Parts: sequence; structure tokens; C-alpha cells
Amino acid sequence: MHRKLPIGIQAFEKLREERFVYVDKTEYVYTIAHSNVPYFLSRPRRFGKSLLLSTMQAYWEGKKNLFTGLRIEELEKDNADAWKTYPVFYFDFNGQNYLEENALEKTLDIHLKRWEEQYDISGKEKGLGERFQDLLLKAHEKTGLRCVVLVDEYDKPLLDVVENEDIQEHNKAVCKGFFSTLKSFDNHIQSVFITGVTKFHKVSIFSDLNQLNDISLNKQFAGICGLTDDELENFFKSEIQDLADSQELSYDECKEQLRIKYDGYHFCTNGVAVYNPFSILKAFDEMDFGSYWFETGTPTFLIKRLKKSGFDARRFTDRTIYASESALKDYTEDNLDQIPLLYQTGYLSIADYDKKVREYTLAFPNEEVKYGFLESLMPEYVGNYGSSSGLDIFTFRRCIEDGNLDRIRDILTGLFANITYTVQDDPFEHYFQTVIYLVFTLLGKFTVCEMHTFTGRIDCVVQASKFIYLFEFKRDDTADSALVQIEDKEYDLPFKADSRKLYKIGVSFDSGKRNISEWKILE
Repeated sequence: MHRKLPIGIQAFEKLREERFVYVDKTEYVYTIAHSNVPYFLSRPRRFGKSLLLSTMQAYWEGKKNLFTGLRIEELEKDNADAWKTYPVFYFDFNGQNYLEENALEKTLDIHLKRWEEQYDISGKEKGLGERFQDLLLKAHEKTGLRCVVLVDEYDKPLLDVVENEDIQEHNKAVCKGFFSTLKSFDNHIQSVFITGVTKFHKVSIFSDLNQLNDISLNKQFAGICGLTDDELENFFKSEIQDLADSQELSYDECKEQLRIKYDGYHFCTNGVAVYNPFSILKAFDEMDFGSYWFETGTPTFLIKRLKKSGFDARRFTDRTIYASESALKDYTEDNLDQIPLLYQTGYLSIADYDKKVREYTLAFPNEEVKYGFLESLMPEYVGNYGSSSGLDIFTFRRCIEDGNLDRIRDILTGLFANITYTVQDDPFEHYFQTVIYLVFTLLGKFTVCEMHTFTGRIDCVVQASKFIYLFEFKRDDTADSALVQIEDKEYDLPFKADSRKLYKIGVSFDSGKRNISEWKILE
């Protein structure tokens, strides 16, 4: 009988009562609860932030029975003050459409009305912040215990309206008026824990709460959300074996596929790497290595802003994306640089760190993110891109496998002809280079494909089951010149002993006509 996997389950109480598999993160809850420090944690969506806060809520409400057999039960066994019932104020900003007028105020009002009824106080004719102050005072007075404030996805009312400056500024003002309460009423608060995807620069929740301990890059908390390799092995051994059997793989081969697809998230330097928990659970549930996390939401505004900024997409796989620590922690929305937000939302991860200059190198964490993100980027550059156009990567892959050189040329020509370019945009060369990079990098999902961007190396090598292709692209030069370079540099040398048929392809691109002008092949 298969075990119950907590896909989409964010309520700790339901998870425990209905016997879903639970990866024990309660040692983190213990550490946080006993520090008496207000915290902020940034993690991508669907990484377990809501479940973490729900676990904290159950702990602070003294629901000891839910923690039987978990690590925190052992840690609290000699603590006479453990498992008291504290007043908990849990703000959940998920599940609302913040583009609607006054949606944030309505969400806060719903929360406050429920607690005002619970503590028998009236909030009529008072502002939202003042009503919250009254609740903190009343709850402390009634219970004799300080209050616990948990805020889940504080930034959703800001991220949802990132393309609407007026509503975003309005929501920032509402946040300022409401959460500034926490600073002035510190004597009535036992613990504060706030989560979000990003930390908006100069948003008052942080400027007013300057005592918040941001643990987003803290090594001690690197594994607080997501699944470590040890957790995957300890809690899901049977699921790994079942997946391996269904895919006709060995146990170790299955683990390696899971690592390639879903691992690789680093939220600190030299810290533990974590797997995407949502994708892991979906893979076990569907018995397949799908792209589950990326399918739950495409970062449309990020894609558009990235194109607008003229960012060189080749940097994604060249490991030439750098950022400072402050950039990774804060997001400045009036800056065209979208790298910090790409990191905070989970599309980039820490790949390296130079401690001398305190500089981070960022890269895609795994194949699910790499190919999913580049597939989302492609339609932004090529207007008529998709399965119905015949210009899609699946059609291109078949032509590569079949050795259909004429069709390969036609597809590349069609892609360049459909580049969405206007005179106001960056030089067309940028678009030409980007489309080449995207096409051949996406092809690497299905076959061996190496894209090079440095002088003295072949532009692209594609290895199919029966064919090897060496591509050299020239802009405003001849295809013969491209072939001469292939020959002079002996790019075919590594494949001399290979039995597959090898094609040397020189491609000339005319920037005036904005398309391929020459295409020549040597066999």
C-alpha cells in the first residue's frame, strides 16, 4: 500500500492527524521558538513555508499530541514551560486576488474580525493598525502570555501587482500602517516569524522592523525548507525504489535522476543543498520525472523585464551571473536588474562564492528550472513559436535525429524571421545570438548539445544517435569563412574515430536582412 504524500497539504494538524508522510523539521521550530528573536525567511513558492508556519502555530498553541515521535518532543521533555497555549495571530496572504480594489484591506479585516470575535472586542470606527494593537493588548491581558505573530507570504500583495505601480504603492502604504504596530508593541509579543518570496527594498515592514533577523542566507537554516539529500534518503526510500522500478532504473540511477532534475538549490555558502519538495512529491505520485514546479506558474513579468533589460541569456549557463549579498537579500523594484528576484523566486541558485570580495556566482539549480525557464523565454523572442508553427524544439529534435539538413535550415530561418524585434529594442545582433543560444540549449534536453561562446571554440556541437553536427555562425560574413574556421581550428578532431556521420555547417547571418543569407555544408 502506497503511503499518503502531502502534495499541496499546508496544514500541519491535518497532515499529522491524517497520517501523511512528514519530514521532521521541528528542530528548527525549537531553535526559533527559544531564541526570542523576530525572524524573516525568504524562500521560493512551494518550498514549504506555509507548512513551516503551520507547524509553528501548532507548537505555540500547545498541541503536544501532534508532535509525538518528532524531534521537538525529545528536545522539550525537560522543559516545564513547554506546550503552553499562546495567543497566535496567523496572517495568511495566499489565495487572494490583490488586483481588486482594497483587496489587502479586506484580507486584513477578515483576519481581525475573526480574532475580535474570539477576544470579545469591537473594532468599529478604528483603523486596521489600531485594531491590531487592541488585539495584542487584549490577548496578552486575557491569557497572561505574550502574543505570537506569524505572517505567511507577506509580499504576495506586492508581487501580484508588480506591473501596477499605483496599487503596489497603495499596498505598501497599507503594510506600513499595519505592521509598524509590531515595533511599538514589542512588550506584548513573544515571537514573530515572517515569510515571503522576496524582501522588497525600503518596504516599511523591514524599515520599521529593523530588528528582524533575516535568516534567508544563514547556513544554520539552509535546510529549513526543501528536502536535503539525507531527508530524501531517510524519509522516502520506498518511494525512490517504486519510482526506480516504474522507470526500469536501479535505485542509484533513480537517485541520480532526481538529483539532476530537482536538487541543486543553495541558500547559503558552503551549506547543504536541497531538492524542490513539491517536484519530488509529484514525481513519486506520478511515477515520472516531470517538470512539476515550473508548471505551477510561469514568471511572466520576470521574462518580460529580462528581455527589456537586454540581458545576455547566454550568461545563464556560462556561470557569469554575479551578485552581492545585499542584492540577494533585497529587491529594488525600480531597478531593471532582475537577478536578485530570479534568485529569490528560485530560478537561480548560489553556485559559488568568493569570500575575498563577498561575491556570489548564480546559476540554474537543476534541469527542471533550466529548461522550463528557457522554454518560457523563447516565445518572448520568437513570436510564432509553438508546436503548430513547426518551429518548436520537438520538430527541430526530430530533424536533428533524422539528419534532415534542409529542414534544419528551414526551421532556423523561420525562427529568425519571426523574431519579435522593434527599432526601439537593443541591436538585432542581441536577438540573433539569444535565439541561437535558446534553440540549441533547449535541444540539449534531448541530445548532447554544447553551446560555446568563447573565441577559438566551435559555436555549437550537436551529437545525435547517428549524426554529429558542427555549427559555426558568422554575422555579416560568408559561410565559407565559417567553414574555413572549422577546418583551420580542427574542430572535428575529437570525433575522428567516431562512426557517426559528421556534418560541418557554416551559417552566415545578414544583420541588414535579419536572417540567414548563406548555409554551406562539408561532410
